[in-house]
Amino acid sequence: MLHIQLPTSRPTSPHPILNLAFRIFFSAAGLFAVLTMLLWALVFMGKTDIDVTAINPLYWHGHEMLYGYTIAVIAGFLLTAVKTWTGVMMPYGYRLLGIFSCWAVARISWGLVGIGVSSANLWFALAAVGDLAFMVSMAWVIAKAVMAVKQYKQMGIISKLVLLTIGNGLCYWGIYSGDMSYVRVGIYLGLYIIIALVLTIGRRVVPFFIERGISATSTEQVKVKNSKVLDILSLVTFLVFMLADIFYPNKYLITISALSVALVNGIRLLGWYHHGIWRKPLLWSLYLAFVGMCSSFILFALQPWLHFSHSIALHALALSGVGMMTLAMMSRVSLGHTGRSIHQPSKAVSVMFVLMIGVFIFRVLMPLITMDYYIVWLMIAQTSWILCFALFCMTYIPMLSRARPDKLFG
Repeated sequence: MLHIQLPTSRPTSPHPILNLAFRIFFSAAGLFAVLTMLLWALVFMGKTDIDVTAINPLYWHGHEMLYGYTIAVIAGFLLTAVKTWTGVMMPYGYRLLGIFSCWAVARISWGLVGIGVSSANLWFALAAVGDLAFMVSMAWVIAKAVMAVKQYKQMGIISKLVLLTIGNGLCYWGIYSGDMSYVRVGIYLGLYIIIALVLTIGRRVVPFFIERGISATSTEQVKVKNSKVLDILSLVTFLVFMLADIFYPNKYLITISALSVALVNGIRLLGWYHHGIWRKPLLWSLYLAFVGMCSSFILFALQPWLHFSHSIALHALALSGVGMMTLAMMSRVSLGHTGRSIHQPSKAVSVMFVLMIGVFIFRVLMPLITMDYYIVWLMIAQTSWILCFALFCMTYIPMLSRARPDKLFG
């Protein structure tokens, strides 16, 4: 039997926001989501002096949405969840601040590149060092905890963190060498590895949240359906799609693999469904995130034949599998781990999710209907995103920066 040695004294940190990783990383992710979208609006309209010979502005945006915002959410989630999974204490206090500071240095440096501050090479180098130090230190503390308790089943998550580090490295190498094809591969690989991580972790937590969330407030004991066959098929079909879309864009292979991913996860969703989710925004948001991903893969399957922009399918996947999923996870995890009821979230939570649905509608669906007002649709989507995360910050940062009501450390 495994024995985990508990600390002899209660952990302490200089401020509650450094108690566990979810506090500081979720707070920073929310703020960064607002600031980077404001800056992206300026970059997109040509209102900054970004050096387009050094980096394509579209890739600047893609990099910071994935390796800035999304990685912050992943770090906050994993550096908190691994403590629960393994019983090993994760970094807190000044050690956590050190890991976070690496992420912050990289984000500030990329922001200065977006504004067009001189000495771009210096800022790129500083960003590369910060990002590398952040991702390696995050992967190391997670791997160390997993190996300490011999939970080898978690190695799949660690391998994805390694691939994300490689993807980020490709982006920097592409900028350094002046070959944007490396940046493209790095960004696409980053997005798809994150989606693979969502499919892996989502399979664990979404059914669990649905069962616990509905059963806790009713006399009915809910049990959803899962299948190991579907779990394997989901990742295998997605792997085929990922490799095809990045390296071998054969329209037949992309269509078949994308439809397969949509079908497998659609069957999953039918097994997870319970009418009670619609009474709980923290459940229907997670469910709709998976619905959005399934819809996205259908768009990928149709795109080679209907010839609409590949970017539309890409944004559909990013907004559902990353945008809505991370927003829903942060909203729930922040309540549970700060000692608050997950069954009584703030009314602002529903508004946040509706705004994110609005982003999907105006960034994905409206351009499919008509491109005549593309800039208008884009501006509405950007505004909805900013309002969504501004509301998240106002609702959650106060609780993330305060001690738990029950006085426990966490």
